[in-house]
Amino acid sequence: MTETFDVYSTAEDVLAGIDLSGKRVVVTGVSAGIGVETAHALAARGATVYGAARDLTKARTALAAVHGDATHITLVEMDLASLASVRAATDGLIAQGPFDLIIANAGLMGPPLSRTAEGFETQFGVNHLAHFLFVNRLVPHIRAGGRVVVLASSAHNICDVDLDDPNFEHTEYAPYIGYGRSKTANILFAVELDRRLAKRGIRATAVHPGGVATELGRYMDPETRAAQRRTLEQSGTPQNASFVRKNAAQGAATSVWAGIYAPANEVGGRYCEDCHVAETLTAPAASLMGPGVAAYALNPARAAALWAKSEEMVGETF
Repeated sequence: MTETFDVYSTAEDVLAGIDLSGKRVVVTGVSAGIGVETAHALAARGATVYGAARDLTKARTALAAVHGDATHITLVEMDLASLASVRAATDGLIAQGPFDLIIANAGLMGPPLSRTAEGFETQFGVNHLAHFLFVNRLVPHIRAGGRVVVLASSAHNICDVDLDDPNFEHTEYAPYIGYGRSKTANILFAVELDRRLAKRGIRATAVHPGGVATELGRYMDPETRAAQRRTLEQSGTPQNASFVRKNAAQGAATSVWAGIYAPANEVGGRYCEDCHVAETLTAPAASLMGPGVAAYALNPARAAALWAKSEEMVGETF
């Protein structure tokens, strides 16, 4: 491990010189942004890549628009707002397995209150529960030495999960509270998944891709979008001079760093950002876009409790 990467590194930088021939990878959310860059960078180094997306025509167009070709990625249809769709997608993937790396990349941010097909609050349902089901159904088909990377966000600093009212049935909904809960859930999921799989030589990691302009917030209403703009403007002030706006290729770097390059024991059960393991914060974050991971997001008891709640909600035990 002689190379040092940073906030400006791209996925191609991280994977330069690495031969991934024979590696089998699944990436969700390959119809735009970070997912497109992640899938392409892995395939370009020889990996066999399966890319999941709700709209396969959009995914093919996005892959071809950025890199001139979409045939190097095998596309799988999956709508994360429907657990039935997730189950169908995993059934198809299991027939193609085994796998070495799963990157749970897809997600959305800040929509008005809405529900998935099963009635879950959309951000918790799509960002966490659907990936919880997706990954766990594929876990038996991950090779020893494999890894799982779950995309989280510095927005986990907004709040912890609410295991008593995950669907905002009794508390007032706020778009960013919903997003913060789902991103904390992503980290806690990786913590408990890593604990369960480490004995098989499989490690799980949560990563923050950084501040990247993608389609993540495509369903925001004008008020929420204005609040996001103010947050980004504040993040660029001298008080948070470390914040860097990234492009999608840079946003994909930490995913492949944690999934391929970094030592497994270094990143397993941890939260990573800018191609390094993040510092655990002992006090509330100074900025929602700043570095570091909140201690509650790494709490093993909280991670176990979320796992049990998630099994109850998706109706499957793992």
